[in-house]
Amino acid sequence: MTDISPLFSPIEIGSLSCPNRVFMAPLTRDRAQGDGTPKAMAETYYRQRASAGLIVSEGTQVSALGKGYLDTPGIYTEDHVAAWKRITDAVHAGGGRIFCQLWHVGRISHVSLLPEGTQPVSPTNRRAEARTFTAAGFEPVSQPVALTTEGIAQTVADFGHAADYARRAGFDGVEVHAANGYLLDQFLRDGVNDRTDAYGGPVENRMRLLEEVLDACVAHWPSGRVGVRLSPLSHGNEMSDSDPEATFGAVYRMLDTRDLAYLHVVEVQRDTDWPVEHVEMMDRMRGLYSGTYIANGGYDGARAAARVAAGKVDAVAFGRDFLANPDLPERLRQGAHLNAPDADTFFGGDEKGYTDYPSLPG
Repeated sequence: MTDISPLFSPIEIGSLSCPNRVFMAPLTRDRAQGDGTPKAMAETYYRQRASAGLIVSEGTQVSALGKGYLDTPGIYTEDHVAAWKRITDAVHAGGGRIFCQLWHVGRISHVSLLPEGTQPVSPTNRRAEARTFTAAGFEPVSQPVALTTEGIAQTVADFGHAADYARRAGFDGVEVHAANGYLLDQFLRDGVNDRTDAYGGPVENRMRLLEEVLDACVAHWPSGRVGVRLSPLSHGNEMSDSDPEATFGAVYRMLDTRDLAYLHVVEVQRDTDWPVEHVEMMDRMRGLYSGTYIANGGYDGARAAARVAAGKVDAVAFGRDFLANPDLPERLRQGAHLNAPDADTFFGGDEKGYTDYPSLPG
């Protein structure tokens, strides 16, 4: 039987003490109000999962233009702050810790979701072969427009504003979402970023926006309360790069100089195989980042514990398993049966498939 105990040693993230290494990954649930204000049932949802070593909130858009899916939450108005404050208070009352994931979807959006039918923005004006969730169901994303330098400056300011509002809302830190084919990832990868200005071309230019966003966040938070999420090998949302190891190796080295809370990496997509060359590449890049490393993607408790014990990762973020098992750390500790997630209730709806998954008795 696999020794699960490595997952239950405490870990320090900056000045934040976490009681275990079973983290909750960000999970889009599409259950906010139309204006991005979280609903009251989100307090229950997050409080139920407060036993996580750290909760990373669902992706939370930094501006109205950053929205890409129906009924996702925001963190840029006073109403957003007030609603999130009730949620963070509930998590803290349950003994938990929670970071806010700051999100801008870029070109993975639809005109029906944006103010006055505005087109999505991106480093490019090329539309992605991807779909998003709207009031009409899943639809192809809309044609984007390439951000101007003025638009880039406004986007950086939006991240800074959202980071400040997350602090006011009582979060313990923020995670900058630079993964999964969204705006910052679109700038990082040369398969999408076709710019010829200071934000395109060589990787030093392509990661400039991420650096500026991090600067905007640490204007409101200590660097040890700011994390970053990357997905170097993901092809979701029509993402690609001619040399991902070179691109993300440079990004890892840049992040390593910043004394951040952590680097959170989507190593594989769920339910995919782990090819040897893939694992070897991720391990080589892992050696470029000396800070706290959170792994995500395709993990079960046994694999997570083995990787922590081997010193390959410091913690593991679980997604669907945490969605369906509010007491996931205790279930892993006991080797208990896991509830199966109901895919039909992942996106949108009410409490069904959201707050009604059972915990262990007692």
